[in-house]
Amino acid sequence: MSEAGRSTGTLSLDRLGDLVSAGSIDTVLVVLTDMQGRLQGKRLDARFFLEDVVSRAAEACSYLLAVDVEMNTVAGYAMSSWETGYGDFVMRPDLSTLRHLPWHRASAICHADLVWENGEPVEASPRRILQRQVGRLAERGWTALGATELEFMVFEDTYEEAFDSGFRRLTPANRYNVDYSILGTSRVEPLLGRIRREMSAAGMRVESVKGECNFGQHEMAFLYDELVPKADEHALYKTGAKEIASQEGCSITFMAKYDAREGNSCHVHLSLRAADDSPVFAGNGRHGMSPVFEHFLAGLLASAADMTLLYAPNVNSYKRFSAGSFAPTAIAWGRDNRTCAFRIVGHGPSLRVECRIAGGDMNPYLGLAALVAGGLHGVGLELELEPELVGNAYTSEAPRLPTTMGEAMERFGASAVAREAFGDAVVEHYLNMARVELEAFESAVTDWERYRGFERL
Repeated sequence: MSEAGRSTGTLSLDRLGDLVSAGSIDTVLVVLTDMQGRLQGKRLDARFFLEDVVSRAAEACSYLLAVDVEMNTVAGYAMSSWETGYGDFVMRPDLSTLRHLPWHRASAICHADLVWENGEPVEASPRRILQRQVGRLAERGWTALGATELEFMVFEDTYEEAFDSGFRRLTPANRYNVDYSILGTSRVEPLLGRIRREMSAAGMRVESVKGECNFGQHEMAFLYDELVPKADEHALYKTGAKEIASQEGCSITFMAKYDAREGNSCHVHLSLRAADDSPVFAGNGRHGMSPVFEHFLAGLLASAADMTLLYAPNVNSYKRFSAGSFAPTAIAWGRDNRTCAFRIVGHGPSLRVECRIAGGDMNPYLGLAALVAGGLHGVGLELELEPELVGNAYTSEAPRLPTTMGEAMERFGASAVAREAFGDAVVEHYLNMARVELEAFESAVTDWERYRGFERL
């Protein structure tokens, strides 16, 4: 792409070289996204990046895809263990992702693809998993466009203060429901405005920000893009928003369910375009759907329970699924119906599906890959779409989403759809991740148990 065709904030290699020579950039972060959806990697001297890493890549320990959220080494991973010596894999920079990192002085960032020393891709890498599903779409001549709407909660406490208090008695930035409230968002505008401006300066197209229902809860939306760039932006935005909040003396959480009120959602919008850029989902069927869209949506419904582990990857994720919370419980679809797991919105070229299952803790690469895999399952078998659900899906007879991580893990492990789309090795890798998380939770003693049992039991 020419320099004129690139978004402001993104960088060509030549432009990066000019900025390094001028002393404007002295650091380049080379990053991967781990199983938990977090950015990991190295801060490199910019000249070293240009002179060595661009041509020869960088290395990182393979345990980055074989640890829990606490970075503990755990058993059960075929690709990385004490038995294999925890060797390296190669971080190969994807130069199309080079961009400014404006909230850090004189810095740029570049996402990397992971390969083994022999050049074979690391199949369990979240970015690779999504790339493979995008490739399956390309075989049909299709390109997917997606957007992820992330909700988060803002607290006046710093991350250090929150940690030291055991994450108790934190002070939310808003003391009441500020859903769509201009006054409520104005209270937090110094932080929200800075995040918007910094993301725009990094080359991301911010659409809007709005208040949400829980105290201190807000949502920032970005313009749709092709799926891998969108997942790259999603991961960078989550990290950047936390870093900016820290710099501003406060904290943000994207966890799916912080308290008993509304959880943090990640609504995912998806549509398909043909090779001539015409919309694949638009047609003459019900609600303006094409036959392909009906089959795709039927596949999403048929695979929803199997893929829930990728939409909801943590124990905490399942506490978000409760009636009347705007988080779905029923596997159903409806036209502009927020009680359903899949909401159909838009008209004509903008017709798309919104998946409402994921929370703010979703790994974007895995969640988007699950949507594509499920949709292609429906297209491949030409599944018939059930009638839309009209009314309240919470009280309907529609089948239910898994209610625990254990149930979701069992469905994912037994899923022929998942194994066909991702391969047995990838399925087993992420089953082990779920198993490790579930075992850690089940061995923990919680505040709830102490409060109820210390004296009274």
